[in-house]
Amino acid sequence: EMGLVSFLQRCVQLLVLPIHVLACLGLWDSFYKKVFPYVMAKVAPIYNHKVYKQKRELFSNLRKFAAPSGQLTLLEIGTGTGTNFQFYPPGCRLTCTDPNPNFRKFLLKSLSENRHLKLERSMVASGEDLRQIPDGTMDVVVCTLVLCSVTNIKKVLTEVLRVLRLGGAFYFLEHVAADHSSWTYFWQKVCDPVWKYFGDGCSLSRETQKELEKTNFSELNLRCFHVTPYWIPTSPHIIGYAVK
Repeated sequence: EMGLVSFLQRCVQLLVLPIHVLACLGLWDSFYKKVFPYVMAKVAPIYNHKVYKQKRELFSNLRKFAAPSGQLTLLEIGTGTGTNFQFYPPGCRLTCTDPNPNFRKFLLKSLSENRHLKLERSMVASGEDLRQIPDGTMDVVVCTLVLCSVTNIKKVLTEVLRVLRLGGAFYFLEHVAADHSSWTYFWQKVCDPVWKYFGDGCSLSRETQKELEKTNFSELNLRCFHVTPYWIPTSPHIIGYAVK
């Protein structure tokens, strides 16, 4: 089976050979970083519509983690176009980070449509390096469809634990590797080498739930679900929250 996966991977790589060459020359990344926000601005609302029920349910208990004053301080890693803003409670104090500065105008548009939020600061930073945020200052950290494309999940989760106050929570929604014996997983492995070019580093076969289980959270609430259509390689998802 591995031989067949390798063969099909090569076939797929041949189809995108010009992009592969550009990537090797270091030209694709800078070009795609400019294009990607426009792609996401089109794709994100469609995806949001698909998982609207799950997101609304996930974020329904955010207030539980507010400070005694009722103030909720929230950090979102990889904010992108700001598709989660509509689910955050009014008066929420928001810190946004994204490694791609080209998302800024889309972020500002989303903020103008979500006047119930207060943006504290917006930073160009990767999830692996949140040094601008002091230890234990966040009630909640949110990360949706980001852990699939970070370079080091363990580093990101270590940073999440650092910036969260004791008793604070990390909310996540991610597409993950399918069951290893399934056809979905077979196609995930076939598409993985080229998928990263179009998903800005996105990997289809990450075992994100295993990393969450290994991280030193005091409580982990996690469930799996599938996004339609079920045959797409990004269909298997995990959703939930973990408490520090």
